[in-house]
Amino acid sequence: MSRPSPMSETIFMTVKNFARNIAGSASTGHKAAVVMSVIAAALALPYAAGHLDRIVTPRAHAETVAPTAGGSAFSDEQKKALGEIIKDYLVKNPEIMIDVQTALDEKMQKDQDAKLKSFMAENAKSIFRSPGSSVAGDVNGDITVVEFFDYNCGYCKRGLPEVQKLIQDDKKVRVVFKELPILSKGSEEAARVALAMKRQGKYWEFHQAMLAAKGHADEASALKIAASLGADVAKVKADMASDDVKNELRDDVLLAKNMGINGTPHFLVGDKSIPGAPDDLHDQLEALVTGFRKEGCPIC
Repeated sequence: MSRPSPMSETIFMTVKNFARNIAGSASTGHKAAVVMSVIAAALALPYAAGHLDRIVTPRAHAETVAPTAGGSAFSDEQKKALGEIIKDYLVKNPEIMIDVQTALDEKMQKDQDAKLKSFMAENAKSIFRSPGSSVAGDVNGDITVVEFFDYNCGYCKRGLPEVQKLIQDDKKVRVVFKELPILSKGSEEAARVALAMKRQGKYWEFHQAMLAAKGHADEASALKIAASLGADVAKVKADMASDDVKNELRDDVLLAKNMGINGTPHFLVGDKSIPGAPDDLHDQLEALVTGFRKEGCPIC
């Protein structure tokens, strides 16, 4: 196999660096634009360097490239030739685009983490210590864990025993539940019943029973569980239709949206977050709670 020319290697490395730099400055939702930008940047490289080195015509070794009549750096023929060269490089070296994707993913995650930390610091009270929060554990606990969840979320159901264990083992922890009914209309109905049950002092009992129950969560199944817990069902129905409950649910959903949380479950402890329900969820939560308890947590 013949070795690429020095100019070819230069183009390859410069395109690769362009790809990384472009990905590093790309915003969420602009992956296609990143790819196009890489191609566009690559097309401009020979002109920017003042070389064509056999890319366009043999005369390029002795002649500079003058703008065409239309003001473009390259003629249509030259652009076509450059496009074919760059396409060939990308096809033969797809790792360039993997680098772009990796850099973009890392940049997006860093941006999300920074945004989340900033928002949490500015809105700590509404996240961790909002009056009337749905709380389990020690209502006056020193460290607060927040969980965004959906009653139809399988991973939320799987994570319930881990949360129960945390509350059982740590008598000082405070767990706040934020309704995020994103999976179905039934999820929203169950969330409203839960908030109505809180007004009867039975939120934690209801929460555990709902997540432990099998089948689809909706108004009917939620009211059935409410009745089994000795709730005043007539009052539950009245409260779940009230503006207070509707506004509280709206605020929880808006809070999640502003924080960029779009999946359940999602746990927050201080300025740290745990998305999903990993197998070692309890251990992760316990470690974060212990760490913040030792170091201090100004926001939780």
